[in-house]
Amino acid sequence: MTARLLVLLAGGGVAAWLIVLNFGALGAVAWRAEGLTALRGADWAAVRFTLIQALWSAALSVLLAIPIARALARRRFIGRGALIMLMGAPFILPTLVAVLGLLAVFGRAGLVNQGLEGLGFGRLNIFGLQGVVLAHVFYNLPLATRILLQGWATIPAERFRLGATLGFGPRENFRQLEWPMLRELVPGAFLVIFLICLTSFSVALTMGGGPRATTVELAIYQAFRFDFDMGRAAMLALVQFGLCACAGLLAWRVSLPSGLGSGMDRPVQRFDTGTLSLRLWDGALIVAGALFLLVPLALVALRGLPHVAGLPPEVWQAAGRSLLVALGATGVTLAMTLALAHAVIAVGPGRGAMLEWLGLAALAASPLVIGTGLYLLIRPFGNPRDFALVVTMLVNAGMALPFALRLILPGLREVVVSQGRLADSLGLHGWVRLRIVTLPRLRRSLGFAAGLTAALSMGDLGVIMLFAEREGATLPMQLYRLMTAYRLDDAAGTALVLLGSSLALFWLFDAWGRRFADA
Repeated sequence: MTARLLVLLAGGGVAAWLIVLNFGALGAVAWRAEGLTALRGADWAAVRFTLIQALWSAALSVLLAIPIARALARRRFIGRGALIMLMGAPFILPTLVAVLGLLAVFGRAGLVNQGLEGLGFGRLNIFGLQGVVLAHVFYNLPLATRILLQGWATIPAERFRLGATLGFGPRENFRQLEWPMLRELVPGAFLVIFLICLTSFSVALTMGGGPRATTVELAIYQAFRFDFDMGRAAMLALVQFGLCACAGLLAWRVSLPSGLGSGMDRPVQRFDTGTLSLRLWDGALIVAGALFLLVPLALVALRGLPHVAGLPPEVWQAAGRSLLVALGATGVTLAMTLALAHAVIAVGPGRGAMLEWLGLAALAASPLVIGTGLYLLIRPFGNPRDFALVVTMLVNAGMALPFALRLILPGLREVVVSQGRLADSLGLHGWVRLRIVTLPRLRRSLGFAAGLTAALSMGDLGVIMLFAEREGATLPMQLYRLMTAYRLDDAAGTALVLLGSSLALFWLFDAWGRRFADA
């Protein structure tokens, strides 16, 4: 059997699994319901709220990220790399930990409300639309900042030199150099964040504050868990998928190439940032962004540290289950991503684009519908609750695959272009080629993708809420139960354990990738 055939078989197997995961699960739910059910007024209200909060969340995240990323791109200072890394922490943060951090700052007894009350003003209400948007901005602002910061790094240094010779100031540089880059990247960044917010579950569950602040994903959960209406849940999932598809098409039509071309990879030197007012402005933006993102994390750590030692045994048992789920999801994600990425390149541009789209389709799917579909498919062969952790692991792997594919596929294409002919001439194929040629050049991307998958899986609160019994809870589920039972001290300690576990997994995998990549 040739290496190409093996690649096609492996990629085809992953594609078939993704079809089952993203579409077969939805079909199983609709079949179990014996058709789709018409949506009610409350469901259309959830659709409207979902669109409103996703639009506000994505727009604010991107608009706030532009000046912060620009300030970071223009300045060099001691600790800049560490600050950028720390500012990216909220995106890999478990949602419930982020919620607890925001409550510590903006909640009824938080720092902001205490300050307002001391000045004689009324308290802010963090729940409802404003709370959901605030949590999503906190969660996605780092992602938007990192995307746009990479965009600034792609502007050739020669363009800034040319601008300096033409007497360009900050305004002219923005209009002629930075705006074309933003026009190319902002629609994609907006789309990714919009899709994340559109399929939000945990944020709406904890910050929504009532029926008026219900997202489509939360409505799907309610239809499953409380109304037992599979047909309505399937219909809501179709509506959600349609909204995501429309958003993707619109972003693709709006995005335009920057036309800046390529340079000689020289370090970027800016000639328009020397004035005191600009230095103060950039410094203020960087400090404000860092405070907004890091203060909630610091408060979670300070409030949880005294209570970690006294946590009940079930918390540590839940932590062990979450670790197993996270490691399993990471292994499955990397294996599927490598197989699918090789198949995308092997079949060529046309069919490869279809496979790539299939890999990215999970961004538009409902994790709860996927989990329920798998539940129904397993049911004829055994008690689905016995497979709750396995189903959670598989769904988490499928949800992380789009991010891993976008990280690994460009690097694999570069390996094929730069090393493919030499490897063919040396007769390197199959596992030998993968081990000697491909993996060493992908270790940085693999490490980052593994860390991202493990951290996101460690903090996921979604599918497990549908099926797990009390004795089978994961750490996020255990934290949610402690919060709803008003065991705040135990919740604070559990949040710190969850925060530390997620960050440790990300750091270990990412450091592994960087260390071996630099070896």
